[in-house]
Amino acid sequence: MSVWSETRDAAPLSSPFGDLVSLEIAVDPRALEDLLEALAELPFPVNPQIHQHPVAVEFPAYQSWLPEVRAALRRCGFASAGIEVRPMLLDIRAN
Repeated sequence: MSVWSETRDAAPLSSPFGDLVSLEIAVDPRALEDLLEALAELPFPVNPQIHQHPVAVEFPAYQSWLPEVRAALRRCGFASAGIEVRPMLLDIRAN
């Protein structure tokens, strides 16, 4: 028996900043430090989780912050289209 609803549609976790999402950015291992530096420049806190295979950085953010994340990546030479965005509730359920 699961404590989660059996539906696949996840209601968003919302706030005045928008829906809470999980952002995942795949990166070449040699560029990991540069990516973390780019994320450190953001005007909001980033609590990154680093995955090794493949190398990726994942962190929670509000959907309204996504344009700032994309802009920071572009400024530091990363492709902003490489961000995978998932509803946070689905990530929580998957774990």
